[in-house]
Amino acid sequence: MKIVVIDGQGGRIGKMIIEEISDMVIGHEVVAIGTNALATSSMIKGGATLAATGENPVVVNVRDADVVIGPIGIIVADSLLGEVTEKMAVAVASSKAKKILVPISKCNQVVVGVQELPLSKYIELVREQLKRELGL
Repeated sequence: MKIVVIDGQGGRIGKMIIEEISDMVIGHEVVAIGTNALATSSMIKGGATLAATGENPVVVNVRDADVVIGPIGIIVADSLLGEVTEKMAVAVASSKAKKILVPISKCNQVVVGVQELPLSKYIELVREQLKRELGL
């Protein structure tokens, strides 16, 4: 299974996700993609072994991904302070991959009905959802 973790800005969410899922994804391909070099570097520090930066790696890697994980902004053009390009958002949104999105309420994106939880709790929920996707 190919799992793509996408993050931007400082890469804190992506790093936390990679740290949280690392024990479950042994034997699976995990690709960390930052919208900028700082985000990519942060995810590498979190344990990512395959990593890339920028628009084209997002577009290329979500094509054959089974699961894409990241903040909800990865499906919204111009989000993450403009780091998510239209091409990136369209590629992620139209990918056949299961998307596990963290509902971060920044950049004017609010998902009604979603509780405001600490980021650590959202990361735990990401782990549980990925566990179901992996059949564990």
